Amino acid sequence: MIFKRFQFNKQEIIFDKVQQTEARRILKDAPIMWRRINSIGVILDCNSTYAAKLGYGKSEIIGKVIFEHVPKEAWSEMNESLQRWFETGEVSHRKITLKRQDGSTFPVLLYAVSLYDENNHLLGSNTVIFDLTELENDKIKEYEEFFKNAEIRLDEISKDYEKLDENTRSEYDGLKKMFDLLSSTNLYELKNL
Repeated sequence: MIFKRFQFNKQEIIFDKVQQTEARRILKDAPIMWRRINSIGVILDCNSTYAAKLGYGKSEIIGKVIFEHVPKEAWSEMNESLQRWFETGEVSHRKITLKRQDGSTFPVLLYAVSLYDENNHLLGSNTVIFDLTELENDKIKEYEEFFKNAEIRLDEISKDYEKLDENTRSEYDGLKKMFDLLSSTNLYELKNL
């Protein structure tokens, strides 16, 4: 297995190099922002939409702490989201502010679900993020179509669930839970938040 090393608060963090499972490929070029973090908030992976919206290359994001993409005045909101995630295993409809590389900010809604290993130890989370400045009817239709297609692809993957390795099962379980949460969300109501 290949590992990456990062420094965080003078402590070295080592995690396996991002492996693209079939389930994770669903989010690679998705119209929604997506990131995966570990249990202490270090970004392990993200999609091209997340990187582009923040104005970074993907390689500039991996290994960074999520607070680097939140303006200082919104850190308390982010801390509350993390606290909720630690307590419940998920976050939904959580409005926060993100900061682009150029320093400009924009409002978003967070949806996060926990990822666990086979012993039910927390690995991190999958987080889907909606840019509230883009939440118009056409974009919502695009999201709904994407969610529908993602559910179909996850159903196809589930047929071989017993054959999947531990890492792939964890990815699948986390994404399935994420899309179940998102499919129960009325995106048109989010426009008014």
